[in-house]
Amino acid sequence: MKIYSVMDDNFKEYGRIIKNIDLSSVINAMESTPIPDDVVYVPEDASLMKTEFAADMKNRYFGEYPVQVGFCNGHNQKLNAVEYHRSSEVNVACTDMILLLGKQQDIEEDFTYNTDNIEAFLVGAGTAVEIYATTLHYAPCGVDGKGFKCVVVLPQGTNYDLKMPVGTDGEDKLLAATNKWLIAHKDANIPGAFNGLKGDNLSV
Repeated sequence: MKIYSVMDDNFKEYGRIIKNIDLSSVINAMESTPIPDDVVYVPEDASLMKTEFAADMKNRYFGEYPVQVGFCNGHNQKLNAVEYHRSSEVNVACTDMILLLGKQQDIEEDFTYNTDNIEAFLVGAGTAVEIYATTLHYAPCGVDGKGFKCVVVLPQGTNYDLKMPVGTDGEDKLLAATNKWLIAHKDANIPGAFNGLKGDNLSV
Protein backbone atom coordinates (compact mmCIF):
# COMPACT_ATOMS: atom_id res chain seq x y z
CA MET A 1 0.00 0.00 0.00
CA LYS A 2 1.07 3.59 -0.55
CA ILE A 3 2.80 5.16 2.43
CA TYR A 4 2.35 8.89 2.92
CA SER A 5 4.22 11.13 5.35
CA VAL A 6 2.68 12.92 8.31
CA MET A 7 4.14 16.01 6.66
CA ASP A 8 1.70 15.56 3.74
CA ASP A 9 -1.51 17.59 3.63
CA ASN A 10 -3.80 14.55 3.80
CA PHE A 11 -2.55 13.78 7.32
CA LYS A 12 -4.43 16.88 8.50
CA GLU A 13 -7.66 14.86 8.30
CA TYR A 14 -6.31 12.53 10.99
CA GLY A 15 -4.10 14.65 13.22
CA ARG A 16 -1.39 17.28 13.36
CA ILE A 17 2.31 17.70 13.99
CA ILE A 18 3.23 18.98 17.46
CA LYS A 19 5.97 21.57 17.14
CA ASN A 20 6.00 23.55 20.39
CA ILE A 21 6.99 20.83 22.91
CA ASP A 22 10.57 19.82 23.80
CA LEU A 23 10.81 16.06 23.22
CA SER A 24 14.39 15.50 24.41
CA SER A 25 13.55 14.42 27.98
CA VAL A 26 11.08 11.72 26.96
CA ILE A 27 13.17 10.44 24.04
CA ASN A 28 16.15 10.09 26.40
CA ALA A 29 13.99 8.25 28.95
CA MET A 30 12.78 5.87 26.23
CA GLU A 31 16.31 4.63 25.57
CA SER A 32 16.01 2.12 28.42
CA THR A 33 12.73 0.62 27.21
CA PRO A 34 12.82 -2.74 25.37
CA ILE A 35 11.93 -3.59 21.76
CA PRO A 36 10.44 -7.10 22.00
CA ASP A 37 9.82 -9.46 19.09
CA ASP A 38 6.08 -8.88 19.45
CA VAL A 39 4.35 -5.69 20.70
CA VAL A 40 4.24 -4.43 24.29
CA TYR A 41 2.04 -1.57 25.50
CA VAL A 42 2.53 0.07 28.90
CA PRO A 43 -0.17 2.69 29.62
CA GLU A 44 1.92 4.55 32.21
CA ASP A 45 5.65 4.33 32.85
CA ALA A 46 7.16 5.86 36.00
CA SER A 47 10.33 7.12 34.32
CA LEU A 48 8.41 8.76 31.48
CA MET A 49 5.99 10.39 33.94
CA LYS A 50 8.92 12.17 35.62
CA THR A 51 10.05 13.95 32.44
CA GLU A 52 9.58 17.61 31.57
CA PHE A 53 7.67 16.37 28.54
CA ALA A 54 5.04 14.74 30.77
CA ALA A 55 4.56 18.00 32.67
CA ASP A 56 4.22 19.91 29.41
CA MET A 57 1.66 17.43 28.14
CA LYS A 58 -0.47 17.81 31.26
CA ASN A 59 -0.14 21.54 31.79
CA ARG A 60 0.03 22.87 28.26
CA TYR A 61 -1.29 20.31 25.81
CA PHE A 62 -4.14 18.77 27.81
CA GLY A 63 -5.02 21.99 29.66
CA GLU A 64 -4.00 20.76 33.15
CA TYR A 65 -6.02 17.56 32.74
CA PRO A 66 -4.21 14.54 34.27
CA VAL A 67 -2.45 12.41 31.65
CA GLN A 68 -0.60 9.12 31.50
CA VAL A 69 2.64 8.78 29.54
CA GLY A 70 3.52 5.26 28.48
CA PHE A 71 4.92 3.47 25.47
CA CYS A 72 4.18 0.99 22.70
CA ASN A 73 7.28 -0.83 21.45
CA GLY A 74 8.06 -3.89 19.38
CA HIS A 75 7.86 -5.43 15.94
CA ASN A 76 4.69 -5.29 13.86
CA GLN A 77 3.79 -5.07 10.18
CA LYS A 78 0.01 -5.63 10.25
CA LEU A 79 -3.14 -3.63 10.95
CA ASN A 80 -4.84 -6.33 13.13
CA ALA A 81 -7.44 -3.92 14.59
CA VAL A 82 -8.49 -0.30 14.88
CA GLU A 83 -9.41 1.55 18.04
CA TYR A 84 -10.57 4.98 19.09
CA HIS A 85 -10.95 7.00 22.28
CA ARG A 86 -13.13 9.91 23.40
CA SER A 87 -10.03 12.10 23.33
CA SER A 88 -6.96 12.86 21.27
CA GLU A 89 -3.84 10.74 21.68
CA VAL A 90 -0.27 12.02 21.38
CA ASN A 91 2.43 9.80 19.86
CA VAL A 92 6.17 10.50 19.84
CA ALA A 93 8.17 8.43 17.38
CA CYS A 94 11.51 7.50 18.97
CA THR A 95 12.30 5.47 15.85
CA ASP A 96 10.89 5.72 12.36
CA MET A 97 7.44 4.10 12.35
CA ILE A 98 4.27 3.80 10.28
CA LEU A 99 0.76 4.57 11.51
CA LEU A 100 -2.24 2.93 9.82
CA LEU A 101 -5.12 5.40 10.17
CA GLY A 102 -8.81 5.62 9.36
CA LYS A 103 -11.84 7.73 10.23
CA GLN A 104 -14.52 6.94 12.78
CA GLN A 105 -17.01 8.51 10.36
CA ASP A 106 -16.49 5.55 7.98
CA ILE A 107 -17.65 2.95 10.51
CA GLU A 108 -20.84 1.34 9.23
CA GLU A 109 -24.13 1.34 11.14
CA ASP A 110 -23.47 -2.25 12.22
CA PHE A 111 -20.04 -1.12 13.52
CA THR A 112 -18.09 -2.93 10.83
CA TYR A 113 -15.32 -1.12 8.99
CA ASN A 114 -13.75 -1.73 5.58
CA THR A 115 -9.96 -1.78 5.66
CA ASP A 116 -9.88 -0.29 2.14
CA ASN A 117 -10.39 3.04 3.91
CA ILE A 118 -7.10 2.81 5.83
CA GLU A 119 -4.17 5.06 4.90
CA ALA A 120 -0.54 4.62 5.99
CA PHE A 121 1.68 7.44 7.25
CA LEU A 122 5.40 7.46 7.98
CA VAL A 123 6.35 9.23 11.21
CA GLY A 124 10.04 10.08 11.32
CA ALA A 125 12.08 9.56 14.48
CA GLY A 126 11.89 12.61 16.74
CA THR A 127 8.42 13.63 15.53
CA ALA A 128 5.39 14.12 17.80
CA VAL A 129 1.85 13.92 16.44
CA GLU A 130 -1.61 14.44 17.85
CA ILE A 131 -4.04 11.76 16.68
CA TYR A 132 -7.56 13.16 16.79
CA ALA A 133 -10.30 11.44 18.80
CA THR A 134 -12.19 10.52 15.62
CA THR A 135 -9.12 8.86 14.07
CA LEU A 136 -8.97 5.07 14.02
CA HIS A 137 -5.54 3.71 14.89
CA TYR A 138 -3.77 0.80 16.57
CA ALA A 139 -0.21 -0.33 17.21
CA PRO A 140 2.43 1.29 14.98
CA CYS A 141 4.31 -0.69 12.35
CA GLY A 142 8.06 -0.80 11.95
CA VAL A 143 9.87 0.33 8.82
CA ASP A 144 11.47 -2.36 6.62
CA GLY A 145 10.85 -5.02 9.27
CA LYS A 146 12.69 -3.12 12.00
CA GLY A 147 11.40 -2.58 15.52
CA PHE A 148 9.75 0.61 16.70
CA LYS A 149 9.51 2.71 19.86
CA CYS A 150 6.55 5.03 20.40
CA VAL A 151 5.59 7.24 23.36
CA VAL A 152 1.82 7.22 23.98
CA VAL A 153 0.06 10.03 25.88
CA LEU A 154 -3.62 9.73 26.83
CA PRO A 155 -5.95 11.02 29.55
CA GLN A 156 -5.21 9.26 32.81
CA GLY A 157 -7.12 6.01 33.28
CA THR A 158 -7.27 5.04 29.60
CA ASN A 159 -6.67 1.46 28.40
CA TYR A 160 -7.16 -0.32 31.71
CA ASP A 161 -9.37 -3.31 32.53
CA LEU A 162 -13.10 -2.63 32.66
CA LYS A 163 -14.91 -2.98 35.98
CA MET A 164 -18.42 -3.35 34.54
CA PRO A 165 -19.75 -6.11 32.26
CA VAL A 166 -19.47 -5.26 28.56
CA GLY A 167 -22.73 -4.90 26.66
CA THR A 168 -23.46 -6.81 23.48
CA ASP A 169 -25.54 -4.24 21.59
CA GLY A 170 -24.43 -1.38 19.37
CA GLU A 171 -21.22 0.41 20.24
CA ASP A 172 -21.12 -1.32 23.63
CA LYS A 173 -19.73 -4.47 22.00
CA LEU A 174 -16.64 -2.50 20.90
CA LEU A 175 -15.67 -1.45 24.42
CA ALA A 176 -12.44 -3.33 25.10
CA ALA A 177 -10.89 -1.30 27.95
CA THR A 178 -11.44 2.00 29.71
CA ASN A 179 -11.90 4.75 27.12
CA LYS A 180 -11.07 2.27 24.34
CA TRP A 181 -13.42 1.04 21.61
CA LEU A 182 -11.91 -1.62 19.31
CA ILE A 183 -12.81 -3.31 16.02
CA ALA A 184 -10.59 -6.32 15.27
CA HIS A 185 -9.75 -8.36 12.20
CA LYS A 186 -10.63 -12.05 12.55
CA ASP A 187 -7.13 -13.05 11.42
CA ALA A 188 -5.61 -11.25 14.41
CA ASN A 189 -7.31 -13.65 16.87
CA ILE A 190 -7.72 -11.00 19.59
CA PRO A 191 -9.55 -12.70 22.51
CA GLY A 192 -12.97 -11.23 23.26
CA ALA A 193 -12.77 -8.60 20.51
CA PHE A 194 -15.55 -7.72 18.07
CA ASN A 195 -14.30 -8.93 14.66
CA GLY A 196 -15.77 -6.17 12.53
CA LEU A 197 -12.95 -5.36 10.11
CA LYS A 198 -13.91 -6.28 6.53
CA GLY A 199 -11.28 -6.78 3.85
CA ASP A 200 -7.61 -7.63 4.13
CA ASN A 201 -5.61 -7.47 7.34
CA LEU A 202 -3.32 -4.89 5.80
CA SER A 203 0.46 -5.08 6.08
CA VAL A 204 3.29 -2.68 5.30
